[in-house]
Amino acid sequence: MSTALIELESFLQKDQIKTDEESLKYWGKDWTTYFDIKATAIVFPRSTDDVEAIVKWARKNKVALVPSGGRTGLSGSAVASQGEVVVSFDQMNKIKEFSSVDQSVVIEPGVVTEALQEFAHSKNLFYPVDFAATGSSQMGGNIATNAGGIKVVRYGLTREWIIGLKVVTGSGEVLELNNGLVKNATGYDLRHLFIGSEGTLGFIVEATIRLAPAPPPMKVLVMAVSGLDAVMKVFAEFKTKTSLVAFEMFSDKALNKVLENTGLPAPLETKASFYVLAEVEARNEQDEEHALGVFEKCLEEGWVIDGVISQSDVQAATFWRYREDISESLAKYSPYKNDIAVTISKVPPFMDDLDKVLAQAYPTWEVVWFGHIGDGNLHINILRPAGMTKEEFVKECRKVDIMVFETVKKYKGSISAEHGVGMTKRSFLSYTRSEAEIEIMRSIKKVFDPDMIMNPGKVI
Repeated sequence: MSTALIELESFLQKDQIKTDEESLKYWGKDWTTYFDIKATAIVFPRSTDDVEAIVKWARKNKVALVPSGGRTGLSGSAVASQGEVVVSFDQMNKIKEFSSVDQSVVIEPGVVTEALQEFAHSKNLFYPVDFAATGSSQMGGNIATNAGGIKVVRYGLTREWIIGLKVVTGSGEVLELNNGLVKNATGYDLRHLFIGSEGTLGFIVEATIRLAPAPPPMKVLVMAVSGLDAVMKVFAEFKTKTSLVAFEMFSDKALNKVLENTGLPAPLETKASFYVLAEVEARNEQDEEHALGVFEKCLEEGWVIDGVISQSDVQAATFWRYREDISESLAKYSPYKNDIAVTISKVPPFMDDLDKVLAQAYPTWEVVWFGHIGDGNLHINILRPAGMTKEEFVKECRKVDIMVFETVKKYKGSISAEHGVGMTKRSFLSYTRSEAEIEIMRSIKKVFDPDMIMNPGKVI
């Protein structure tokens, strides 16, 4: 490998290559904490030509490549554990062409999500895909995992906002896919193969993003609900009778961890086992009165037992913290996370079944639920008991994975809703995909990545 690394310096600058131990550990991992990092080098392309040259070098030298963006994923997709060379897109972070007519912008993959949102805002437009890691996640990674987040119920996933891609495949070919067109009925849309592919087919080097009109003012409601069935009844009422933008659920355990960690006051005097947060469009006083009317109907029906509606942007932001600060508040417990999904209508029975599975397997362990109820995406967080080593904890949790994914399969759900398959769920892919589908996916990978150098060991 040392000779091959020297060859890199023939087309990259010295400051585009790092091999020191600190850099290898930093860029060789994502937010998963259960893998040993064994990267060989980190390279920092600055252009499509650089990426193309890196891939051709890797093919020639039979070197595996791992893409690296903001590394905020939780599936191990950006982990280098087998001596791979990490391709970091930190230096490909330009916002390039903007079209006010098309309401679109061309960006490089290293653009941070929040930077794109701020750019859109400066043009009186809106990039709506939003989640807690917007300040550090990069758009290339969001596209490669088809990121979701908190506004999917209104705006959909990342896929809906990608109208063009430029990619470098595993064979070193540069493909320009769809070119920002609204209509293009000319056969297979290869753009959608790369969205959600987790870097296993090639690397995204440019994306054309569709932007939305600036959103109207919002109102945020936090409500204590009487039970899981009530969660779905409240959702149905708000979904059908308001312009619903987000609908999130969190348990009392999740809320308590946030209150302990942040010092925020409790949102309500009434305590409940589950809470929901709804964000609705409020263009005028009539919209706000209508939302209050829906809330009152939920109170009358007994689905909601207490609630509050934001009276300012500052208060709305505080209400969102009860939901968005959950992951940070759980971090000190080194939680074992599962990101799963079922169709929206099946959420209550699915959660009941899964709660029983977890209670039977680990009756003394603390399990924290939260999720994007508006799209059927649930997050399970099993907190590591005091005194248990990380290795022992992971070993125990992996035993229960089978039971969790059997329950997912029973409900025809997904073992990964928005964090991807990566390394953590690769061996469980058959719980969501048929053998025929998996074999087709393998065949597709061979077409784009004939030498199997693109993020090997991930997804399939």
